[in-house]
Amino acid sequence: MSTSPHSGSQQARQALADRLREIRLDAGLTARAIAEAAGWHESKCSRIEHARTLPSDADIRAWCTACDAQDQINDLIATSRAVDSMYVEWRRLQKSGLRRLQDSKVPLYEATRHFRVYCSHVIPGFLQTSEYAHALLAAFGAFHGVRDDTEKAVAARIARSRVLYEGNRRFALLIEESVLRYRIGDAEVMAGQLAHLLTVMSLPSISLGVIPFTAERRIWALEGFNVFDEDLVQVELLTASLSVTQPSEVALYKKGFAKLAEVAVYGLHARALITAASETVDPPHTR
Repeated sequence: MSTSPHSGSQQARQALADRLREIRLDAGLTARAIAEAAGWHESKCSRIEHARTLPSDADIRAWCTACDAQDQINDLIATSRAVDSMYVEWRRLQKSGLRRLQDSKVPLYEATRHFRVYCSHVIPGFLQTSEYAHALLAAFGAFHGVRDDTEKAVAARIARSRVLYEGNRRFALLIEESVLRYRIGDAEVMAGQLAHLLTVMSLPSISLGVIPFTAERRIWALEGFNVFDEDLVQVELLTASLSVTQPSEVALYKKGFAKLAEVAVYGLHARALITAASETVDPPHTR
């Protein structure tokens, strides 16, 4: 990954450095005062504040203690630990093809017991048919110009969905009604995908909510995100995968998910929206 000023990793480093500087200024301390309290050379403070040195856990504890900001320690340590892995460019992940990208998520999926998934643009990966996944991954790979191993990537994605049926897991899934109508693949692919949704939503491990077009919004539509258990959020952006581990930020994503869940419909009402969307699809063999 590039370490230019425009790279995600460097931006994350700088954001952490800026926060530490703000804490120092709020405390009315100079860099020299921090260094003396921590037993450092003053130049170390400068390197940390200019994002040239990533602070260790001990550095953060010393900094916050000197500034009487102990309540900031846990969030800052979580940010520091994740800063080099929190923003991973798709091109970096895809050097070995799309299949490797799919396989890389398996350990996390197998370790997670409670999934909260919000999708604003596509059907959640857990619930995709192979045809829908093929159309989606082929378009994704073509856009990013990565090696074409779509068939293997689709097989890996479908195999990954076995977690729906294994172990004591819970899946709280939310989709916007528009997702049911966005055309991924041809009409036959969409018809098959919507029919599959009607089948899998009856699994006891799944709670599928659909947010209607007409829902009174308590929170606006967001980028899609996944919450894994209680301490990790992953957000898929156009250029990168963003991992969020800072407790205060994770809490906001969980709050956002809860607000979205409040305006979703479930059960028969969700089925009605899926059925209505499927009735607008015109597979070739029905023409």
